[in-house]
Amino acid sequence: MKQKLSSKRKSSGQIIVLLIIVLALLGGAWWWLNSNKENAAREGAAFAKEAIQKIAVQHDINFFNSRLSPQARTNFPASTQQEFMNEIVKLGPSVRPPDVQGKIEFNSQFFEPHGSFHSRIYYPAKYADMDITISHPVGRWQIDEIAFIPQQVPVAPPPPAAAPPPPAAPAPQAPPASPGESAPQAPSAFTPAPGSGG
Repeated sequence: MKQKLSSKRKSSGQIIVLLIIVLALLGGAWWWLNSNKENAAREGAAFAKEAIQKIAVQHDINFFNSRLSPQARTNFPASTQQEFMNEIVKLGPSVRPPDVQGKIEFNSQFFEPHGSFHSRIYYPAKYADMDITISHPVGRWQIDEIAFIPQQVPVAPPPPAAAPPPPAAPAPQAPPASPGESAPQAPSAFTPAPGSGG
């Protein structure tokens, strides 16, 4: 009887230890997946900022070419890449650091990260908007789609309003009439037509 009780206790103890190990492994796996997800989101945002900086500000065509995805490279052959970069270069140097907005998302909760980012870049005469889509299928981040849209020259502000004219000086007043003098008659606003009899 004692042997049966001790064997039951022993087997229940082993089950508890096994459950603790399984829970610890699951917890570790969950922590690892979440940690990888956060790192991927940070790396993706950093890559998007770097890509916009290299292409729109530094005009680095080698970076542009080396980071295009296979499909994007089909859409952007070498001649198109050069035309694309020439359009950006024509606008001159940027006058302030680009402000990049966007976020990384995941297709299956933790895997297949991808993201869309938008930035407005200010140049001396006008500004341009850049939209970029990135992903990380295998090995490193890549550019899937990119668009660069220069805007029209901003409308100049209206000129300042003219100052109002100074107020007119008051009309001189006639001296008061002395007693016995008749007050001068004000001229009539009506002018008779020529040739009218009087």
